[in-house]
Amino acid sequence: MTLNGWLQILFFFALILAVTKPLGVFIAHVFNRERTFMDKVLRPLERLIYKVTRVDEKHEMAWTEYASAMLLFSVVSMVVLYLLQRLQGVLPFNPQHLGAIKPGSSFNTASSFTTNTNWQSYVPEVTMSYLTQMAGLAYHNFASAAVGIALAIAFIRGIARREMQTIGNFWVDMTRALLWVLLPFCLVGALLLVSQGVVQNLKPYDLAQLIDKQSIAGDREDVSRNVITITQGPVASQEAIKMWGTNGGGFFNANSAHPFENPTPLSNLLEMFAIFAVSAGLTYTLGRTTGSQKHGWAVFAAMALLFFAGVATAYWAESRGNPLFAGTNQTVNSMQSGGNMEGKEVRFGIANSALFATATTDASCGAVNAMHDSFTPLGGLVPLSNIMLSEVVFGGVGAGMYGILIYVILAVFIAGLMVGRTPEYLGKKIEAYDVKMAMLVVLVFPLTILVLAAISAVSPNFGTSQLNNNGPHGLSEILYAFTSGTGNNGSAFAGISANTLWYNSTIGIAMLVGRFFMIIPMLAIAGNLARKKTVPPSLGTFPVTTPLFTTLLVSVIVIVGALTFFPALSLGPIVEHLLMQAGKTF
Repeated sequence: MTLNGWLQILFFFALILAVTKPLGVFIAHVFNRERTFMDKVLRPLERLIYKVTRVDEKHEMAWTEYASAMLLFSVVSMVVLYLLQRLQGVLPFNPQHLGAIKPGSSFNTASSFTTNTNWQSYVPEVTMSYLTQMAGLAYHNFASAAVGIALAIAFIRGIARREMQTIGNFWVDMTRALLWVLLPFCLVGALLLVSQGVVQNLKPYDLAQLIDKQSIAGDREDVSRNVITITQGPVASQEAIKMWGTNGGGFFNANSAHPFENPTPLSNLLEMFAIFAVSAGLTYTLGRTTGSQKHGWAVFAAMALLFFAGVATAYWAESRGNPLFAGTNQTVNSMQSGGNMEGKEVRFGIANSALFATATTDASCGAVNAMHDSFTPLGGLVPLSNIMLSEVVFGGVGAGMYGILIYVILAVFIAGLMVGRTPEYLGKKIEAYDVKMAMLVVLVFPLTILVLAAISAVSPNFGTSQLNNNGPHGLSEILYAFTSGTGNNGSAFAGISANTLWYNSTIGIAMLVGRFFMIIPMLAIAGNLARKKTVPPSLGTFPVTTPLFTTLLVSVIVIVGALTFFPALSLGPIVEHLLMQAGKTF
């Protein structure tokens, strides 16, 4: 580790801290229907949308109606994306004449982008036409992110409201998320990325003549070629919402390690900033809406502690280098960057690779600027563990906020048990129904991951046969795939060939379970909290605005994750680390 690397990490965090309050205030104004500086332009457009779609913006929904509207929208959007892929070969904006996508892959991709997962088991630049990229994938990048923000706001409303049966209007919340929070910032973000060299056009792919012929190892014999294909396309517009909406699906297979998606250190900083910005702002929105700003900062502090623990571990592990190359000089000096540079871009180095990997898995983003499969075992443990902790560290646009609020409910419940009183959260009693719904969210996640990973790990015909590695690293690849899918992250260890009927089907189902089987209990908690009366604090009330609360919240998140996943992790990255230290490989 170097001082320069730490200064870059601290500078990134300082940017996030600086925008938390202004962005949080702005988001609160948007969803409380207070005036903002963009109302003159966007308010007429919003009214037009309601008029065309016949939405009554004054109509409030109970949590059941809110959930039904969200599910209906998601199902219809998923079906449309599936059909768009299957009919791609006969639709326009397809200069490469790419054919229809197979049913298994189409189902997986439709599930992936509908749930804000953006897992990609295909190679985008040779699979998806421009129309599918723009009207299908980019559209879902906006829509799924807007749904996530709407759900977080609905949960916050449920906490803030008193003796009310409703938590807002899904259609209004989603529309305002799209118009005020996502679209304007992505327009600016796309232009900034174009200024850095990110591609944005509708041209066919170019062919470039090589000075010297290349020899490429084929299945039977070496193939010589003297031209290469340079991919084109509407990249910047998709890249902006990919990061700001914490989607993560790349236009190119190499994702943000590709120079057409992420060409410069400045574009790399902009993309990392976009991952955390909205999620950090929502912590301030939480405090402002509930009337307890200190509580919002306490939640922010818990996220920050977990973030620094993750990035410090990943940076340390990657900076130490690979112990299997004991005779090789891997120290930082004027001639080399040092550390484990396998799978990393020299444009970004160790520090920014570790930071990007931590940020993208803290949030439900999944974009990568380095290949996680090539990280050291402990370095790779960090992104895997981040997703297993439910990505509650500035965790995605909306998803991380309602995810950490579930842990807040559990932390308050545990604190109440310690003092022998009914738990209270911001003046509302936490009762058996709330805890049951919270535990349902907590249990569905590991159950889905561990069951599907276990079946795949013992099934050579369709599970282990797709691995590039044996032993504990192969187990980590399987575990990461189902964790990423169920956690709606979308990143991959990239050492597993997942474009098969088994993995497309099971990961597709895992993504749907990980999204909707957690959202519905969360909305049930929000609806139940909105109906409750508030009670004045007493001597037995556990304050949720102190460093003690932050410590308890972090402890609950880590302990629940450790108790659930440690046995699986001990057979994967942990034992791989021990074997690597002993000089053994598989």
